[in-house]
Amino acid sequence: MARRSLALVFLIVVAACAPKAPPPAPPAIAFQPAGFADLPGYAADRVAEALPALSRSCARMTPRNERRLDSHDRYGTGNDWKPFCTALAALLPGDDAALRRLIENELQPVAVIGDGKTEGLFTGYYEPLVRGSRQKHGVYTTPLYRMPPDLVQVDLGEFRDSLKGQRIAGRVRDGRLRPYEDRGQIDAGALNNKNLELVWLDDASDAFFLQVQGSGLVQLDTGQKLRVGFAAQNGHPYVAIGRVMIERGTLTREDVSMQAIRAWLRANPDAAPELLRQNPSYVFFRELPAPKDDLDGPPGAQGVALVPGRSLAVDRSHFALGLPLWLDATRPADSGNASVPFQRLMVAQDTGGAIRGAVRGDVFWGAGAQAESIAGRMKHPGRAWLLLPKAVAAKLLAIS
Repeated sequence: MARRSLALVFLIVVAACAPKAPPPAPPAIAFQPAGFADLPGYAADRVAEALPALSRSCARMTPRNERRLDSHDRYGTGNDWKPFCTALAALLPGDDAALRRLIENELQPVAVIGDGKTEGLFTGYYEPLVRGSRQKHGVYTTPLYRMPPDLVQVDLGEFRDSLKGQRIAGRVRDGRLRPYEDRGQIDAGALNNKNLELVWLDDASDAFFLQVQGSGLVQLDTGQKLRVGFAAQNGHPYVAIGRVMIERGTLTREDVSMQAIRAWLRANPDAAPELLRQNPSYVFFRELPAPKDDLDGPPGAQGVALVPGRSLAVDRSHFALGLPLWLDATRPADSGNASVPFQRLMVAQDTGGAIRGAVRGDVFWGAGAQAESIAGRMKHPGRAWLLLPKAVAAKLLAIS
């Protein structure tokens, strides 16, 4: 009996000394119930400015009828959104009060949590204006390429549920999908003599940042303007060269911005190509219709024209495109180093290679020098709430 007691004590001591299993990792995305009173700055926003973005997304969502909006079946079907979208179509432009009433009657705020955190990073992007020519001559020596005909793009979610939201691209050789050429190989001439040049630019750093932004306006040497947009990507992972510069000690974390990176590239033309090669991702372009007005931005991933200050790029593995949401963040002031509140109604209408995570977004700021200045300096923390039809929200919260 005593021996059994000693053995029991020994087992208890060993168990107490054994390393404890780590707690389970928080889910990549989770949701909490919320009310409109929880949305910072909600009463002050001119929500009607988001009406064009909401209307364009509704036109894409509601025709889905019984089909769900996302592969995870979180955000309902086209039919679930029809009451809100039908009523939205009857609103007059600029009527903040009417749109606010509609939102409060039909939608329910749901707080988004990513990896156990309510706060994440929000950045900005814009539509660059660059100089180019249809023909290679003089200073116009840097090409923007069309999508190569042998580039194969694969949605891995069509093959495995566990891979939903993930994509890859490559070239088929000997019956197998192989990696496509990376940035270094393409810049070294891998696509030469294939008649893929869409336009030639006068600045290699402009071409690089145009790829980062995904679309832009080209001021041609003929006086015309050409809009180009994302057509495909070579399948290699996106590597932020700003992070590389921080790791190398070229820039500090506090100093890194698009403007600082651009200035370094232009001041160091001999070293710039090697730095750019650290990002193997490469974007191919297509020609788009010219803009009609200031609210007619380039098409986002949802296939609708983006609206400056109201369209948001999100991680598509977590969200369906077209979802309205409330953003509580800050943004750079128009000039200087100060930040100002950025609390407003947004619409998820785009994606981006660097946009990964549930509480993560990229605000579209439009075209021009001011948009470039704000977008290039925006890297601020923020929070987000989805605005969902009440039945969809109740179902989502019940399973979250």
